[in-house]
Amino acid sequence: MPSVRRISHEFLARQGLTTVFGNPGSNELPFLAELPDGFRYVLGLHEGAVVGMADGYAQATGRPVLVNLHAASGSGNAMGALTNAVSSRTPLVIVAGQQVRPAIGPEANLANVDAPSLMRPLVGWAGEPACAQDVPRALAQAVFEARLQRRPTYLSVPYDDWAADAGENAAAVLDRQVQRAGVPGGDQGRRLAEAVVGARRPALVLGGDIDSAGLFDEAVRLAERLGGPVWAAPSLFRLPFPNRHPLFQGVLPAGVEPVSRAFQGHDLVLVLGAPVFRYHEHLPGRYLPEGTRLIQVTEDASAAARAPMGEALVADPAAVIELLMKVLDAPGSPAGAYRPVPVPPPSDGARLHPEAVFAALRDEMPADTAYVVESTSTNSSWWRQMDLRHPGSYYFPAAGGLGFGLPGAVGVAMAQPGRPVVGVIGDGSANYGITALWTAARHQVPLTVVLLRNGTYGALRWFGGLLGVPDAPGLDIPGLDFTRIAEGYGVPARQVHGAAELRAVLAERPDGPRLVQVDTALTTPS
Repeated sequence: MPSVRRISHEFLARQGLTTVFGNPGSNELPFLAELPDGFRYVLGLHEGAVVGMADGYAQATGRPVLVNLHAASGSGNAMGALTNAVSSRTPLVIVAGQQVRPAIGPEANLANVDAPSLMRPLVGWAGEPACAQDVPRALAQAVFEARLQRRPTYLSVPYDDWAADAGENAAAVLDRQVQRAGVPGGDQGRRLAEAVVGARRPALVLGGDIDSAGLFDEAVRLAERLGGPVWAAPSLFRLPFPNRHPLFQGVLPAGVEPVSRAFQGHDLVLVLGAPVFRYHEHLPGRYLPEGTRLIQVTEDASAAARAPMGEALVADPAAVIELLMKVLDAPGSPAGAYRPVPVPPPSDGARLHPEAVFAALRDEMPADTAYVVESTSTNSSWWRQMDLRHPGSYYFPAAGGLGFGLPGAVGVAMAQPGRPVVGVIGDGSANYGITALWTAARHQVPLTVVLLRNGTYGALRWFGGLLGVPDAPGLDIPGLDFTRIAEGYGVPARQVHGAAELRAVLAERPDGPRLVQVDTALTTPS
């Protein structure tokens, strides 16, 4: 009779989960034994980097990916990074090792006491099989829950389960398929179409889920058919629309009052593929202007249920876009020319203005480059200079937790080796996921990391002004040389001085990873 491990490995292979991101401990070794040909194990040196790499990889492929963590300690190390994966609705399947069954109750060393509760409420589903024979079914549930909910799941497995006999029914999971359809019903579609067609001044708000679902180009066609302004939802983690398109108004500010002000004069706001809304700054006010109706379309039932205002339709945004394109049968007006980029401000001495750095990236890197950005204090400079017209061009830590950028860039580059990938990383955030450089070197990942060094936590300095805390300690981080750190991990690195040298370096096309350190002037997020 086959073992639990053999059935589980075969199930994972049939589901396409053959790339495993992990950092193993003793409890995980029995699961990793006898991995079949075709499986690839990607080692990360810290669990936060492991989850960040898997997050980037899963987002770039659009498919669930397997993560292997060590008991409670490794799971705990990963939880900060996991917050970003939850907010980006990334389908990670986390399998963690557990002590042998007789040792859990007495709380032996490395026992994960009440393991499912450790990860709640972050993950969409968490479990620990009641017996060894239930492991394959529970693993299948973790995979299907991640795929259906588009949210990380967590399965804790006692390590003595893997060698146990699977039982006569275990193979039933091998051919299972679970799918979801989200087409609006007749009345639902009719009411939505009537609302959109009947609107005098409709506005469109697009969330990161639009890009995640591969609907970037479809969203452009819908917007041009509607002819009204387009915003990206607040706290943006993926770009759902070309940022220099003439209809694009930018990313909505993450506060109640400014969002409401942006919608002034619009009788309908249609929100596709986004929560309503992920506010950040406490800027209170009315949720919506008087006379404005908001309709949210999302696959995320939880986001629909928790919204504080408006109407919600839990449906596939792709099906809704297709429906609206049919009812809006009159061609839209020509979009017109894309907005030009402004000239970057002059740099101050040896430190480049961030806009000069981003202008160099825009001009020297290929147009379809994918950027993984974790430099929060340069946010406004980024959007002033970049011209992103391709799907999958932008990734950002969805929950705002630092540490996604470097690992996420490695994961995206591993998932798309034929596409240029650049990590734009601030010196404050780089330290949270710095060990990902070792994985990039080990796998010779074709990745450019542009390290912006300003010697301080710039976004926190800006928040200090907003919150009336000008004298907070611990905001400066001088003395860090990431070229030497990168070289220690095996990644070639260099410091550049001036825009001309930066442009020349970016024009090179190395086969593996590299780090380019640039000293930059301090700017604010907005």
